[in-house]
Amino acid sequence: MYRGNYGLVGNQMSMFTRKLEAQLRFQGIPWYWHFKTHEGGPLIEARTGSHFIPALITPEKWMIHDTIALGPLLNDRFHGAPVIPTSPLQRACCFILEDAFNHWLGRVCVHTRWCYPDNVTWVGPRFGANMLLNRSVEEPFTEQELVDLTPVGEMMYQAFGRNACEVNGVGPAQEDAVHGDYNNMLSALDAHFAQNDFLLGPRPCLADFALAGACKAHFVTDPVPKSWLGKHETMLCAYTDRLFGEHDFSECDWLADDTVPETLTIVLDYIQRTYYRSAAANISAGLAGEKYYQYDYGFGVTQARTQRRLNLARLHVQDELVQVGASANQAISRLFMGREILEYYFN
Repeated sequence: MYRGNYGLVGNQMSMFTRKLEAQLRFQGIPWYWHFKTHEGGPLIEARTGSHFIPALITPEKWMIHDTIALGPLLNDRFHGAPVIPTSPLQRACCFILEDAFNHWLGRVCVHTRWCYPDNVTWVGPRFGANMLLNRSVEEPFTEQELVDLTPVGEMMYQAFGRNACEVNGVGPAQEDAVHGDYNNMLSALDAHFAQNDFLLGPRPCLADFALAGACKAHFVTDPVPKSWLGKHETMLCAYTDRLFGEHDFSECDWLADDTVPETLTIVLDYIQRTYYRSAAANISAGLAGEKYYQYDYGFGVTQARTQRRLNLARLHVQDELVQVGASANQAISRLFMGREILEYYFN
């Protein structure tokens, strides 16, 4: 690879842009912001073949899209600061948790951002700073800028937000379900992070970047999800700060002897009864050619649109599990026994 800086193409209000930023920061990779502006967006989309963000500009002048692919690539390029464990159980957990957080957290992100008018008003200037002014949201706004940029929120709601909520089955009528599930997630994370800095213990992995990306772009930033944190606010803000603040965990290592924290079972139980119920129903409906699917994650039946990318992600994790011999590994079998998570990937 060529030496040089990496350009992070995206938006500071984007979960997946922040996910990639967290990895760049932790690995000590030289990088810079390349905001996807209104003016430059069409060229970026032409190069990546997608309207989604983020993308990464490498020193070779490649522009690569999709954090699922970029995470392992950067892990291998900057192997002195690994973010993927090599031992079977920890590696399996890393990819399984990344998959779950990648695809489940977006529901609460779009709901809390776009279903509440005050939140839509608040995010307008923040999107406008990146997209129209080509500058960071951390720079103070003038009163006139706030006036000029506030309508950006409503424009994005009409162009993207309303449909994103409908597609994911998290429109305004789902407030109680989304809020209740959010509380369940926070309780599971609180129990785990009371004893651990990161998901696999003392050192972050790819899954932490997915979770922290949602936290930084939404949960501890947007007014609505932040107001829902309640007693969990200190916990989640501290976790987010561990990946975006001035801390150095590079010398910390994952637990010895290919073990994971005991409290990880609480997190696995949570994603088992939420993400994996949704994903299994999604994939089954999609393979049957159905446009919508239904599932129940504890708050009544929810209908959402099928999404092809979930099965692609499932097969990606399946490949990783095959490589570590998951089906014959006793430690992996013990941890996931009775949870039907491994069955999801191998069926």
